[in-house]
Parts: sequence; structure tokens; C-alpha cells
Amino acid sequence: MSYTAINPATGEIVRDFPTATDQEVKQALEAGSAFYESQKSVSVAKRAELLLKLADVMDENVEELAREAAENMGKLLREGRGEVGLCTGILRYYGTKGIELMRPKTYEYGNGKKARLYHQALGIVLSVEPWNFPYSQAIRVLAPCFLLGNAVILKHAGIVCGCADLLEKLTVEAGFPKGAFKNLFLTHEQTANIMEDPRICGVALTGSEKAGRIIAGQAGKNLIKATMELGGTDVFAVLDDADLEKAVKDAVQARLRNCGQVCTSAKRFIVEESIYDKFVDGLKTEFSKLELKNPLDETADLGPLSSRDAVLTLTNQVNEAISHGAKVELEGGAIPGGCYFKPMILSEIEKGNPAYDAEFFGPVAQIYAAKDDADVIRIANDSEHGLAGAVYSKDAERAKKVALAIETGQIFINQPSSAHPELPFGGIKNSGFGREMSDIGLFEFANEKIVVD
Repeated sequence: MSYTAINPATGEIVRDFPTATDQEVKQALEAGSAFYESQKSVSVAKRAELLLKLADVMDENVEELAREAAENMGKLLREGRGEVGLCTGILRYYGTKGIELMRPKTYEYGNGKKARLYHQALGIVLSVEPWNFPYSQAIRVLAPCFLLGNAVILKHAGIVCGCADLLEKLTVEAGFPKGAFKNLFLTHEQTANIMEDPRICGVALTGSEKAGRIIAGQAGKNLIKATMELGGTDVFAVLDDADLEKAVKDAVQARLRNCGQVCTSAKRFIVEESIYDKFVDGLKTEFSKLELKNPLDETADLGPLSSRDAVLTLTNQVNEAISHGAKVELEGGAIPGGCYFKPMILSEIEKGNPAYDAEFFGPVAQIYAAKDDADVIRIANDSEHGLAGAVYSKDAERAKKVALAIETGQIFINQPSSAHPELPFGGIKNSGFGREMSDIGLFEFANEKIVVD
């Protein structure tokens, strides 16, 4: 497996690392286990202080972090800064709220007898993360695990090896103890072998369905806890009484943030028939205004896709969709000689078209016409996925009714889906299981021990 960061805007190699040796893996497991044992006598408050320190260190290095992401996978500088902001928000959430969240919970049983539930660490968590959010995906696992007293070993995507290396260096600068967090450039075989080690208590994966099936299978084989945040074909539903101007404006952000390379991007726009044409015209107008530039250019609207492979995959998906009857509402596609991809809009995608239930990881919008609210719900739920979504309507109760009927892990009303440290994040169906962030995310890799008096 290659750990090489190639700038998608220039084609230049910016970082290159060898894969981990077996000795490095052994040392990481030993150090992680030693950290776990040592934290049994360390207060939650002490670990919370270090989370807050890491947040400060990331703030101080925000420009370096944003530039590294731009050069590794093409993220716009302002989006890179925004991702660092999400990281520091997560760290400060657990650093300030964590002590209270960790307090024992009292249960009553029998005739007024009481028991207490304690949350304790379990060992080492393996964090297998993707390239599209190279910092926040790792922090979403690290922050709650560290607060508990679990160690974390990070196996990151090869193309963001520079980001992974930088993040580890910043945890050291923040004063994290040895073994608390270790980035390893692992092969697939090493990853599987690590999961067989009894010191590993769980695995957190964000990635593709294919990767999820493999990692979840390995976790099941070894009887360790797993959380899976997989792909999505998220719905952006526009009801006939929606604020159309706002819906169009938000749709651009919802589809094209991070150049459309977001698991929770709006990928299926389901629009009721009476406003369908106006919505499509508005989206075409807004998409056509956007300029593709080097992500280091502060004026860029869109940067490149993450790699040439990403361009080829998306191009093949679009071509296959068209060959099966999809209509091109807005021309676009790959620009020769690089990793840039002009935004496209497809419509008339019927069931049976491979695009109907496929995740398009890039700036391609799919638009579906719906007869009424019931039809919106039918189309939305006719999917193997259920990660996030949004519903637009001026009638709050109507929007809530539709939102509750859509099968998904989270859904937003009159706003694009987004991540918030205080809110649980995760999906259903083939979008995975388990939750990150919030109090729920804190306890995914905890021993919830009941002590009965």
C-alpha cells in the first residue's frame, strides 16, 4: 500500500512515507497498552485539560493544517480552516462537558435500591479513516476515546499521509502522553493483524461500504466493538411551499462543499413538481457561476477532486448513468490533464439505472421530481443508504412530518446537513452503525459498568 500525497492541483509529490515495520506496530501496541493502564489512576479532568490544549495548538497551526490538506487532497484553504474549527469544537466540547458526561449515573431497582453506572476505558481503539476530512474524522474518534482513557492507533488514507503525520506531531506538542495517539502507515495485512491483538478493544471506520464489510467482518471475527460510518445518497427534499431562493442557495453548498466529496453531501434532490423547473433553472444558474482554481487560491469556488482515480471513477459513473437514460441538465465533467471536474446536473434517473442508488463522490447533482409529500418520502426511502438529509418547507410541522418519515440517521429542516459536536452523527442501512460525537459518541468504546450496592 502506498502512502504518498500527490497534490491534485499540480501532480507533484508533496509527501512520501514508507509503510510501518512490524517492530513499529509492536511498539505502538505496547505503548498504547501502557497508556491505557496508566490512565486508570489519572483523573478525567487531567485528560480534559489536554484536549483543550490540543484545541489551542490546532488553532495556532490552522494555516499549516489547511495548507497541508490543500496539498494532500485539494481542499480549499477556507474549507481547511473550517475543518480545523470543527476539530477544535469537538475537542472543546469534550474538554469542557466531558467531566459532567462521565459522572456515574444512578439507577433504581427492586424496592428502592440503587446502583450506579460507570463509564470506563477498554484498551486501544483502531481508527481507520478516509481522506476527505483528514483531521476531523480522526479527532471525532480521538477526543472521546482519550477522555475515557483509551489509546488510539490511526490508520489513515494513503493520500493524506502528510495530514496524518502532522496531526500526530501536534498531539505531541500538546503534551499527550506516549501511546495515547499513534499514526501508523499500515498495510491492509497489518491492519487485519492488529485487530487480532487482544489489546485492541474496538475499531472505528469511516469509509466505503466495501471497506465497511471487510473491517466489520474482521471485528466480528475478533469479537470487538465496531462503529461504521459509510457512504450516503443523501436526500435534499424541496416541498412546494419552500423558500425557493434559499433552497437553491443552500443546495449549492450542500452538494459542492469539499467539491462534493462528503459522505453527507446532498446527492439526491427531490423536488415537488410545481416548483421543479424553477429549482432546476436556479441550480443550473448557480452551478454555472462557479470557478475552478488551485485550492491555495483564496478566490477559488471549487478545487480539484482528490486524485486522478477519483476523477476516473466519477467520470465512469456519469457515463454509465447517461448510457442508461439519465438526462444531462447541465454539461460538465472532467477537464483534460488534471483532477478538476466541472459541476454537472443529471435528471430522469429511473430505478434500474446504476446511478439510482450509487454514491457520486464529486460535483454531480441528481434531481428527481415528486408528485407530493408522500412521493418525496417514497423516493427518499427507496435507497440502500440512510446517513443524513434535509427538508425544505415554510410549514415547520409539515417539514417535520416529512423529516420523521425519511429513513436516515439525521435530518435537518431548512438547512443543509452539517456536523456539530453536541449532536450524535451516524447512519442506518448500508450507511453504517454506531454514533460519533455527543454523549452517545463518548460511550461507543466504553465499558458501561453497573455497580450494584
